[in-house]
Amino acid sequence: MSAADTPAPPSNDDDGASYTYAKAGVSIAAGNALVKMIAPLARATARPGANADLGGFGGFFDLKAAGYSDPLLVAANDGVGTKLKLAIDANRHDGVGIDLVAMCVNDLIVQGAEPLFFLDYFATGKLDTGIAESVIAGIAEGCRIAGCALIGGETAEMPGMYAAGDYDLAGFCVGAVERDKVLTGGRVAAGDVILGLASSGVHSNGYSLVRRLAADKGWKLNRPALFDAETLLIDALLAPTRIYVKPLLPLVQAGSVKAMAHITGGGLLENIPRVLGDGVHAHVDADAWPQPRLMAFLQAQGHIEPAEMARTFNCGIGMAVIVAEADAAGVTAALEAAGETVHRIGRIDAGAKGCTVAGSADAWSAREAWSATHNG
Repeated sequence: MSAADTPAPPSNDDDGASYTYAKAGVSIAAGNALVKMIAPLARATARPGANADLGGFGGFFDLKAAGYSDPLLVAANDGVGTKLKLAIDANRHDGVGIDLVAMCVNDLIVQGAEPLFFLDYFATGKLDTGIAESVIAGIAEGCRIAGCALIGGETAEMPGMYAAGDYDLAGFCVGAVERDKVLTGGRVAAGDVILGLASSGVHSNGYSLVRRLAADKGWKLNRPALFDAETLLIDALLAPTRIYVKPLLPLVQAGSVKAMAHITGGGLLENIPRVLGDGVHAHVDADAWPQPRLMAFLQAQGHIEPAEMARTFNCGIGMAVIVAEADAAGVTAALEAAGETVHRIGRIDAGAKGCTVAGSADAWSAREAWSATHNG
């Protein structure tokens, strides 16, 4: 036997006791208990094509049972970003699951696809079943709102990979669209109208800047927000991302929508051009909707320039919907009847592919009372 083959001497800490996975920091029993706890949550998301049972090695979905004849599958995956760290530090775990679903399903509907099924990945250093159940209950709620089935997922307990109390999330969603209903942006033309659907807050992008402001300005997160005495600042910042699937899907299937842009990282400036063809330019008028007070607060606290606001945050618009001028009134009425707040935020002109966001000084005014270094 060579020196390289010589077994390492036993550790001084080896007392002869039998090693177990639990001794290494992983509890199989806790994982099994979590599966039992969340099974009813998954079953509550069942829909045609999926029975949403958990426990197998994979989840099945029957496209024929879902009613499709010539479908294309569309897949999306995403996370929650550093909003998750804000939620962990505040010990508020019930909304981030909705965020996780929203970030995926909103990306599917802009292709014209109906979200069909969802899988989650929950990773942590030491599994806290109470926290995990709260997170996954939010995922199930997001799936219910979007109309998709939670058909599986993975819970990974990895000692040493995460700081105490930390966890991470990833979501994976698959949708389908009939081949002749796919939204590509190729139908967008000069003269079309851009409608903006109101966001529910910061959604799930820009939180590295939000958290930097919170630290630098000494925000008191558990006190009423300066811009809304009825709401704690932490609640305003952690409001779940709005899910737009059900109000938009009938309009997509009816052919009333030409293109849509989910306003995520990159804001209005960078997301709208993603759904435009060559030869058309989007013009967004920042005076066309009231800047939400939360957004004005963020701008004032950070003295953020308008262009940076439009590139970093959704500025109150979570989804941009491009329609023909003749369809604008009907689409607006249908969306409002479904509970959405709709603003006519811009137009499509001939020109180089891109997006311009402009407005008066009043559109981007930062309230002096909100530029103090604390709140409450």
